[in-house]
Order: sequence, then C-alpha cells, then structure tokens
Amino acid sequence: MSKHSSEAPAQVTVKTLQKRKQGKEKISMVTCYDAAFGALIDRTGIDMILVGDSAGNVVLGFKDTIPVTMDHMVHHTACVGRVVKRAMLVADMPFLSYNLSVEQALRNAGRLIQEGGAAAVKVEGGAAILPQVRAIVQAGIPVVGHLGLTPQSVHQLGGYRVQGKGDQAKIIIEDAIKLAEAGACAVVLELVPAALAEEITKQIPIPTIGIGAGAGCDGQVLVLHDLLGFNSDFSPKFLKKYANLGEVISQALNQYDKDVKGSQFPGPEHSF
Repeated sequence: MSKHSSEAPAQVTVKTLQKRKQGKEKISMVTCYDAAFGALIDRTGIDMILVGDSAGNVVLGFKDTIPVTMDHMVHHTACVGRVVKRAMLVADMPFLSYNLSVEQALRNAGRLIQEGGAAAVKVEGGAAILPQVRAIVQAGIPVVGHLGLTPQSVHQLGGYRVQGKGDQAKIIIEDAIKLAEAGACAVVLELVPAALAEEITKQIPIPTIGIGAGAGCDGQVLVLHDLLGFNSDFSPKFLKKYANLGEVISQALNQYDKDVKGSQFPGPEHSF
C-alpha cells in the first residue's frame, strides 16, 4: 500500500470550503440525523454534513421545522458528531434560538459546538440577524447563512415556494453580501431562480451551496432521506433520487414478516 493510500482523508474545514469557491470541484453536502448514517457518509467523499432542523419533518414526525427545539438539535448533532471525523459537521440553529438577542444566539451556538460536537452552525435570515452572526463568528464559531426559502419563516412566506423573484432578488443579493461581510463562511441558497443564485455566487467571496437554486452555486445540498428515496410520494423538481430505499426497505420488512409468521425464520442455521 502506498503512503498516499494509507493516509486518512483530510478533514474538511472552512479553509477547504474557501479553496472551492468558484473552483473546478464543487462542495457536496447532505443532511444527517443519527450515528448510523453519519458513519456511512463519513466514509464517502461528501464534504459537509448538515444536522438540519429538517429532522423535524424527517425523523421527528412534525409537519415542519417550527417545533424543533435546541434540545432536539443538540441531541441529534451529538449522535452524528460522535462518529464523524472527516466531513465538516454543521448544525442548524432552530426556530427562535438566535433571534431574541446576541447573548441567546451565542449561548445556543456554543451548545451545538460544545455539547453537539459541530464545527459550524447555520442560521436563517439576512440583515435582521447580522449582530448575532458577527458575535458568533467573533466567538470563534464558523457560521453558515441561509437565504431564499427559509423554512423557519414558512408561515410568513406563505408556504414552500420559490423566492427571489422581482424586487425580492435585490434584497437577497444585499443580504448575501452583508452575511459575507459579517464573517459567514458560506451561505445556503434555497429555492431561488438559477440566474439569481449564479449572480450571488459571483458577487460574494464565500461559497454558495444551493438546493433548488440551479447549477451556478459553489456546492449543493440535499436531504439524505430524499436523495435515497425513502418517500416515493415526495418528488419536487429540485430533487434527484439516487436510490429507492423506501421500496427496498418495505420489501425486506414484508419478507421478514412473512418468514416469521410462516415459521421460516429463524431456521436451524440461526439457532444455537
């Protein structure tokens, strides 16, 4: 075995992200909420793992992200953080965990780093939260921004729909510039027109990571369970399914049920 092949893959950091800014190789990011999947992802080349407040929809059974609490996020981040060594681990700050004050934002960001083992936190919003972003960055915690469709504001936005059309585009561009100036290390652009996402990517010095934002971003993120095809009924335009695990898992469980009820399992080979 060569020296190169025996070396552990380099850990992904904010410096790694900056090197990828408008580079030949883009940034890959997926969500994750538990140790089993975290370990699998960390053995791939995927650069970033987001412990998203999408845990509310995906694993906690909520209809949206609003009910997700800091305790939920610390718990799920810690599950992933215990096994991930290579990928950069980012944790979402959930609804109203950073909006009330700079002090509140610092305290909760610190929990995700100290208790959860995250390397960075992600916050939704632009101009209104710049003092919080600056304070978190000054405390030594990398911050990833999130603009466009911000799920924590779904009631205000009137549902899950494309953002940044018309006059709204200018606001999103300005917010992206301000987040970069405040010290954010990257920004997620969700459900915005491809041309707008490309323009933002050109204008700001930090990487953009798109979801439903076209191919002009510096990277892409998808919800793990969506790209693996857990829910056959969920097929938004921006999603590419790389597997159909929902069907595979259902078939396996049905076969197990049939084997148990038909006395086919356990057999002699499974007994002591």
